[in-house]
Amino acid sequence: MDLNLRTVNVTRYITPLREGGSLPALAEADDDFKYVLKFRGAGHGVKALIAEFLGGQIAKILGLPVPELVFAQLDEAFGRTEADEEIQDLLKFSQGLNLGLHYLSGAITYDAAANDCEALLASKIVWLDAFITNVDRTFKNTNLLIWKKELWLIDHGASFYFHHSWINWEKTAVTPFALIKDHVLLPKASKLEEAHQQCISALNDSILSEIVNQIPEDWLQWEDQAITADEIKAIYFQFLSLRLQNAEIFLKQAQDARTTLI
Repeated sequence: MDLNLRTVNVTRYITPLREGGSLPALAEADDDFKYVLKFRGAGHGVKALIAEFLGGQIAKILGLPVPELVFAQLDEAFGRTEADEEIQDLLKFSQGLNLGLHYLSGAITYDAAANDCEALLASKIVWLDAFITNVDRTFKNTNLLIWKKELWLIDHGASFYFHHSWINWEKTAVTPFALIKDHVLLPKASKLEEAHQQCISALNDSILSEIVNQIPEDWLQWEDQAITADEIKAIYFQFLSLRLQNAEIFLKQAQDARTTLI
């Protein structure tokens, strides 16, 4: 599977998508496709982009439906004519490489009460979110879309929350994910053991290393950390490797949470 991302140049800012706290936007690129842009100048900055990138790439390896990710280059002059000062500042601080997700035109938000999800797919999504510690796929905010009658995963920017403090990452790597109890698909995830076997078979250290090494260098220049880009990548890899080795821990947490739920 080709894990390399294309790089596009953003040519037109269309509209902000104010559903998200980080103020993503719909934009057009020089390949004539539209993308949901996640900006390095927003909220949690490049750490949210890294989480989005890692989560999306891992989901892709697991065969889960995610929109194409692209690196999106934002020119220095882009946004100077933007009338909204908040958006103008966001674009100014987001010059350089950002992240885009292919825009699923006409998609609707997944509604657990109205939309179904096959048990194995639900179980694999629950497994993924426990693996990457994604706190944001709940009934309040599903981060799931229905597009052309199929379910699609979006927005993994709230994953890997350990990197906001960058302490005790070893402990987090081997800790059950208690927040899985709030997962929107947990009631439908009746094949967690089967999903677990499929997921641990699909992932290994070689794949995880390949994904981590694709994180752009200029997303790894952190002013709040006196560590190098290579050291940051090494910790992301070790976190993922350790978590995969100890996947039984978060699997059991999900199984127990589901037993309590139903």
